[in-house]
Amino acid sequence: MLKRKEEDGFEVGEGRKKNYYAKEKKMMPFHLASIPKPQDEFNIFVNNSNQPFERVWLQRTDDGTRPVHPLENLSGSDFVDKNVGSIEPVKSLPLENTPLKLVEEVRELKHLAAKLRSVDEFAVDLEHNQYRSFQGLTCLMQISIRTEDYVIDTLKLRVHIGPYLRDVFKDPSKRKASRVLDLERNSLEYLLLYFCGVIVNKDYQNADWRLRPLPDDMLKYAREDTHYLLYMYDLMRRRLFSASIGSKEGNDLLLEVYRRSYDVCLQLYEKELLTNMSYLYIYGVQEANFSSHQLSIVAGLCEWRDAVARAEDESTGYILPNKTILEIARQMPVTVSKLRRLVKSKHPYVEVNLDSIVDIIKSSIRNGAAFLIC
Repeated sequence: MLKRKEEDGFEVGEGRKKNYYAKEKKMMPFHLASIPKPQDEFNIFVNNSNQPFERVWLQRTDDGTRPVHPLENLSGSDFVDKNVGSIEPVKSLPLENTPLKLVEEVRELKHLAAKLRSVDEFAVDLEHNQYRSFQGLTCLMQISIRTEDYVIDTLKLRVHIGPYLRDVFKDPSKRKASRVLDLERNSLEYLLLYFCGVIVNKDYQNADWRLRPLPDDMLKYAREDTHYLLYMYDLMRRRLFSASIGSKEGNDLLLEVYRRSYDVCLQLYEKELLTNMSYLYIYGVQEANFSSHQLSIVAGLCEWRDAVARAEDESTGYILPNKTILEIARQMPVTVSKLRRLVKSKHPYVEVNLDSIVDIIKSSIRNGAAFLIC
């Protein structure tokens, strides 16, 4: 059988694909320090106060004690297509033959909202960065309909996403079925290969999606995450329907998937809050066998980094990683020179606050005798 080398670097033949680039695979860095902070560039304001997240767009119960999720008056069964057995899967258009629209202006977002209102279904995915902001930044939104792919710059259009897309997103569109189908794995990478024969380049899975402008390879990766989803949705719900008919136990697998999706969609975002016990949940602290003085240092440093992270809109891991907190507590440096040698100038906010951190360490040691050992 003749073989041909495709443009994406894969050799096709005898039912197998070989990746010529496997040995030269280079992962994209998850953090590019040279990128200007989007919060400054796009005037993104976030409420990082140590208070519960306010859901200003949700109605509340009559007594005002809790927000009401838009799905609460529905159930998973309300979304099940009763005619799924007669629906023929619609194969995705070739990627190169599908229009791609990068949405960066309000007028383009308005056009997309109108387009979504005219279709019965669409696929959606997000690219996120949580390392350079306290609550995380949604950097991109990818949306695909049967004939077009869209990539939305959610950094530039952040304040406009809700007003234009809120209504169309009240109807959930993301389906997860691989666990019920008992497939080997339920990652998108595996499903693309299993159902579509597509091998995706996962080098950009943990890339720094704050980067602007986006290189063509990153745009291609982003659109591939949604381009094939509707076709896979067609195939998976038919398979679920067929498996339910042949089930000796009478299980309705399609309904089960919708119920699980419904439960996922009912979840509400909760802001991370600092409490007096937060330091006990740092990974590794329970196994460190620290003294009361060392635990006091951990608690003091956690409080300091939390305050700085909220004020500067940075992640706590960027300000001062857990591993570094534990090492500082282990060595208990009480001079600036010793602390500097320990952190080795790896953390910008630590470097400019060495004196303050040393004061925290000294104060924590003085008060450590009253600290409970966990």
